[in-house]
Amino acid sequence: MISESSSFLKGMLLGGIFCVLVTLLGHIKVGHGTKPHEHRHILAPNKEDILNLSEDERVGLSQSIRVYCIILVKPKDLGHWAAVKETWSKHCDKAEFYSSENVKVFDSITLDTNDMWTMMRKAYKLAFEQHREDYNWFFLAHPTTFAVIENLKYFLLKKDSGQPFYTGHTVKSGDLQYVDGDGGIVLSIESLRRLYKVFEDPDKCPEQGGMIWKLSEDKQLAVCLKYTGVQAENAEDSEGKDVFNTKSVGSLIKEAMTNHPQQVVEGCCSDMAITFNGLSPNHMHVMMYGVYRLRAYGHNFNDALVFIPPAGSDND
Repeated sequence: MISESSSFLKGMLLGGIFCVLVTLLGHIKVGHGTKPHEHRHILAPNKEDILNLSEDERVGLSQSIRVYCIILVKPKDLGHWAAVKETWSKHCDKAEFYSSENVKVFDSITLDTNDMWTMMRKAYKLAFEQHREDYNWFFLAHPTTFAVIENLKYFLLKKDSGQPFYTGHTVKSGDLQYVDGDGGIVLSIESLRRLYKVFEDPDKCPEQGGMIWKLSEDKQLAVCLKYTGVQAENAEDSEGKDVFNTKSVGSLIKEAMTNHPQQVVEGCCSDMAITFNGLSPNHMHVMMYGVYRLRAYGHNFNDALVFIPPAGSDND
C-alpha cells in the first residue's frame, strides 16, 4: 500500500509540474522570444490614403521610386536564370545578374566565388559603387524567387529611402532578427551606404566568418547591419499579412486549405504580395501570365497608381 501511495503521489506531482510547464509554454511564441514588441513591422500604405492624393502627387511619388534588382546566380541555376531574365526582372528599373563564375550563355557580373556570403558582399559593394546616384532602393533575390515589382514599389511608396530600411520576411534566430533571403531582401540607399561602410571593418563584418559554424549569408548580413544601427523589419500589408513569401503560391494554398478550409484565399496570401519562392522555371511563366496578362472581361481595375515598366519590358 505504501509503495502504491508513493507512486500515486509521484504521479500527481509530475502531472502538476507538466501542467505548469504547458501553461508557461502557452505564453511563449516559438521563434519570437518572450517579448512580442521586439518583432518589428513595416506596413504598406492604405489605398484610400493614396487615392486622397492629387494626381501630381501620385505621379511624383511613383516616379521617385527607382528599384535596382540584384539576382545572385550560379551555373547550376541556368533554367531559373533564364526564367527570371525573361519574366519579372524586366519590371525592375534595372536588373543585373551577379554570377559566381563566368557563364557564356548569359550576360552577368562575375564575382569569382562560390561562397554565398562573399557573393552577396561583392554584389552589394559593386551596386553601391556603380549605382548609388541612380537608384534609391535595392532588391536582392535568388533565382527561385518570383517578384511583383509594382507591388514592391507600392509598398515603398511613402517610405523615405534616406532612412535605414532593411525589410522582407523576417525570422528570429536567438537574439538575431534577420530577413530571410528566400523571400527577397530590400535595402534603402541609406542602409546600403551604412553596409558599404561597415564592410571595411573586419571585426564587425568579416568577409569570412571566424566562428566554428558558419552563419548563412542572410544572417551574416543582419549581423553586419546591426552594427550600423539598422534593424530587420517584417513587411506586411495594411491588414497585417506578410507580403514577402518564402514559399510558392501552391504551397501556401495547400497550407491554407488545411489550416483555414473555410477561408482558403484569405488565409493564403496578401492581395499585395510581392514575392514567392521555390518556383520552377515553368511556374514563373505561369505566374507572369496570371499577374500581367490575364484579365477578367468587364472587371474594372481601379489602382491608385500605375508604375510603368522600364523600356525594353515586353511583358505587359
